[in-house]
Amino acid sequence: MELKNEKNSEHHAAKEPSAKSYVFIWVLLMIFTALTVTTAGLNLGGIAIIVCLAIAAFKSTLVLLYFMHLRYEEKLVIKLIMPIAIVALAIFIGLTYSDVIFR
Repeated sequence: MELKNEKNSEHHAAKEPSAKSYVFIWVLLMIFTALTVTTAGLNLGGIAIIVCLAIAAFKSTLVLLYFMHLRYEEKLVIKLIMPIAIVALAIFIGLTYSDVIFR
């Protein structure tokens, strides 16, 4: 049983990104953060929220995939965990909006 765990950990370690990949992702995150700040400062009306949320979704995807190593995780784990996380997020957002509406 231990041999299987060692083999699995060696296989998992071989797929991890290099330091160069981390730096590249970090630079992308900084660029998109600057883009978000710039977009928020412009007078784009209602579309500014949509653009900022799209950028935030892209940035969070990068963080989830690379810094939290979900890109290298088994697909079954992601298929089980992600729907639970999305439902929990929807509940929290719904409760927040219901609180704001009924004030």
